Amino acid sequence: MLLDLFSDLASWACLLAGSFFCIVGGIGLLRMPDFYTRVHAASLTDTLGAGLILLGLLLQAGFTLVGAKLLMIALLIFFASPTASHALTRAALVRGLAPKLAPPLADPLETPPSKP
Repeated sequence: MLLDLFSDLASWACLLAGSFFCIVGGIGLLRMPDFYTRVHAASLTDTLGAGLILLGLLLQAGFTLVGAKLLMIALLIFFASPTASHALTRAALVRGLAPKLAPPLADPLETPPSKP
């Protein structure tokens, strides 16, 4: 009985925290100044938000076939979302889309000099 209550509370906490991070990611898409900061805000918060939501659902589902499916979805999101964000920003950089907040580089694939 007490374990069920703890499981429900942890599940709801994960669901609420995940929803919060997804909403913050959506606001970040609207508030950030350029493409690179928007992708950064969206990819980080949405990956964390989706992970927390899936964890909350996994706590509700328990050790069932539904739980295994939720775990597979979580693995797909954790591997695909950062990879897709990296590929998208890399393609934009190669195409010549310059960040607003950084000085322009002669070669888009060149690493910026480190500060002393």
